[in-house]
Amino acid sequence: MVKALFGSPQPRWAPRDWLAAAGLFLATSGVILWQNAHLAVLWDLSYVLDSATRIAFGQMPYRDFPIAHAPLTFLIQAAIIRFTGRVYFHHILYVAAVGGLGTVLTWRIALHALQERVAAAWTMSLLLAAPLTVIGIYCIMPLPSYDCDCAFSILVAVCLLQSLMQDSEADSAPRKNRDPIRDLLRGFVAGVALCLPLFFKQNIGLPFLAATFAAILFLLGTEFIPSGKRSSPGRDAPILLAVFSGAVTTLLFAALLLHFTVGLGNYFHWTIQFAAQRRLPGLHDTLAVYHDSSLLWTLPCVAAGLLLWRSPLVKARWAQIAALALLSAPFLFTPYSLFLYDDADERGDTLLALWPMLLILSALLALYNLFRPRRELSLRILLPFVLLVTISGAFMSQQLWGSTYAIWPLLILLIAEMIAFLATIKRPATASGNFPRSLAPGMAVVVSATLLICGSFYTASEERLSYAQFLDGPMQHSTFPQLAGMAIPGPYLPDFEELLRFASAHIPVEDGLIFLPGEDPFYFVTGRKPQFPVLLFDPATDPYSPAQVVEEARQHQIRWLIVKHELQIKEDPTPQREATLNALLSDFTLAAKLQGYDVYRRR
Repeated sequence: MVKALFGSPQPRWAPRDWLAAAGLFLATSGVILWQNAHLAVLWDLSYVLDSATRIAFGQMPYRDFPIAHAPLTFLIQAAIIRFTGRVYFHHILYVAAVGGLGTVLTWRIALHALQERVAAAWTMSLLLAAPLTVIGIYCIMPLPSYDCDCAFSILVAVCLLQSLMQDSEADSAPRKNRDPIRDLLRGFVAGVALCLPLFFKQNIGLPFLAATFAAILFLLGTEFIPSGKRSSPGRDAPILLAVFSGAVTTLLFAALLLHFTVGLGNYFHWTIQFAAQRRLPGLHDTLAVYHDSSLLWTLPCVAAGLLLWRSPLVKARWAQIAALALLSAPFLFTPYSLFLYDDADERGDTLLALWPMLLILSALLALYNLFRPRRELSLRILLPFVLLVTISGAFMSQQLWGSTYAIWPLLILLIAEMIAFLATIKRPATASGNFPRSLAPGMAVVVSATLLICGSFYTASEERLSYAQFLDGPMQHSTFPQLAGMAIPGPYLPDFEELLRFASAHIPVEDGLIFLPGEDPFYFVTGRKPQFPVLLFDPATDPYSPAQVVEEARQHQIRWLIVKHELQIKEDPTPQREATLNALLSDFTLAAKLQGYDVYRRR
């Protein structure tokens, strides 16, 4: 029978579950708080917090100002500002909580996927989740981020789908104690959750929603295909329809809400058309992640290990050890690279090179499970396809090397499926000895140790954040209460505070200004209402040509221009920076020269 449900119902939590969950949550949150104790990336931070500030003031994105990203992250940060005030540390507490919950959710999803498929499922799921304490959704980029929020919402949606799942024994058992209305309501809520990632990050949420829709429609179609194996065709159709109707209802509600608030056409233009124009890579760039030269030896190693384990040679102890060694080699090389390379970039590339190998193996395994004889079609069988499509969507932003920081939990879920597959591989009956009968436990330990050790070095090296400068020297802390909890080495905070004091003394609150390129959270700290449409002059956020910038400045009666010349970001990405600045200076004259900024007043 086609099962719309993944596995057995979640049992009541035991004390060890609470202890494990608390340990994962606290460890992950601790890493995020530690990250924030010594770094902040002003470029990313100012975009989110300043945009959230203007939303908190009542300005409407897509209608009142252009923004190329989906709204939910900005709305959440705006709600934090409205209810708790403009305090930076409040937003850090949010990311620490979400990051910790993301690790716990991944562990529970992996546990549920492994139950009744592998021995010691609880231990192995905990091993697989352990690396997320250092590479979880908010560990690498420890600031409010739409990618990270989107990854968390995907975990919530998968977890809700999992809560609907039951094993074949439950399918065959009487359902006297089940409430069909409650089951349909839970299915509807799961359908609602499927849509949320779309409104956090388009290039991740849309592929996830499309792939899940395709899986549900496929299962609905097969529900009524005649088969002698099914005693009650269509039995799971009501739950599937409830999930589907929940998603469709949510999309319709969101469309109506957008239409009557910001305009559906405006939303589509900025989040789809403009975003695709500025960010969508070509097919060649998207597939470039699979051109990594390490695949020339890692894939053959894994294939040789699997073949050797299934061959008659495995009756010899040396063959058993060789099979495990071949399967482990791609993972063991990664911690070895910590000794081989001194450069953090090369070390990080070696860790990230595991992604294409694991994605290819996961795709092959998913196809094998889908077409293997006597397989029982289920959402569990289709989940790897959903995750693979979602990960590919994430790579459409910055390909492999820049897009993995928020989606390590999705890779862990794919690895859990591969571990479950390894647990089903039996040695030939002629094999003897006390060597482990399954590859799964050994590989779970190897994978967990590799990701935990190398992930720790990857996060601590800040290799993913290398586009920003973290100078040597004493840590600088802000004296402004709005920036409580922020710490950055270098002159950036003292220079910013000098600007803030100058603005308080010399720039009237009602005067409009342009902050070029907009690297600092000026509006978040000052509480001033932004009057110029663009806050961050970046190719992904600035739609204007230099002439249009000047025209918009005149139209909005901008009286001040602030130009930052000591940037934290290594390369100023302002589109046509010199042309834009020269065009603006025709209307402005220098009013003050501060340590890190030049301040101009309209002539």
